[in-house]
Amino acid sequence: MKAILHILEHDLRNFFRYKWWLVGLISMNLADLFIMAIVYNRMISSEVAKQITSYFNFFAPGLTVTGLFASAFMIGREINMERRREIHHYMLSLPMTRLELAIGRVLSGGLRGMIYMSPLLFTCFVFLGFPTVAQLLIILIVLFFLAIGISGLSIAIAVSTSSLEKFITARGLVYYTLFFCSSVFYPLSLIQDLGRDGKFPMILVNLAEINPLSNGSDMIRSFLLGTPTFSPNMILSVLIFSTIFTLVAAFAYIEIIERT
Repeated sequence: MKAILHILEHDLRNFFRYKWWLVGLISMNLADLFIMAIVYNRMISSEVAKQITSYFNFFAPGLTVTGLFASAFMIGREINMERRREIHHYMLSLPMTRLELAIGRVLSGGLRGMIYMSPLLFTCFVFLGFPTVAQLLIILIVLFFLAIGISGLSIAIAVSTSSLEKFITARGLVYYTLFFCSSVFYPLSLIQDLGRDGKFPMILVNLAEINPLSNGSDMIRSFLLGTPTFSPNMILSVLIFSTIFTLVAAFAYIEIIERT
């Protein structure tokens, strides 16, 4: 644990080095909520309006999860930079095992995501209502596992791409796929209805259903808004995602970094 804590300290110091940049990003996210969501509330179609009473209330949990995703994914950019500048040779020379190093990087990415997401989640609670203590614990635990999974996905991509351009391209593909094929911006029930009517490819409907961003957003909505109905599958989906990409990231970091 001592070696892992050193890695966490190192990555958190790097994270807070850009504190004013982080404040700017959080302010931009809040502006999205208070400007875009209110404007869209007047623009949504009657079909969507039947399923949500307020787009502001609906979008707030989704924005929290997207903020978590973006901040947890930042660890990949740093690791990709370390590989390109060969700083990873120094990291590999530290007195710790490769597994400790890999686990430390995954955990630090998840922890940074939780720190960045905290103001957005608190804003959610202020406007939508505070959950019970048990619900709050579930939300924090599930979001932490989601952040770890996102961090693992980012690290796996970072060590598998040899240039910044390739990493940015892969990151953009993951961003757009997971962001827009989810219930972050529109209800999952609407996506399912469009799929049944043949207006939306079923493969994308299935992706939206298992998307951890969908399940994370809907879990918060189920506690704060009462809709959709809470299901253990929401938690199970996030845990499976986190387990898979934590293992993939650890293996990729150990195997690929040592060969370069």
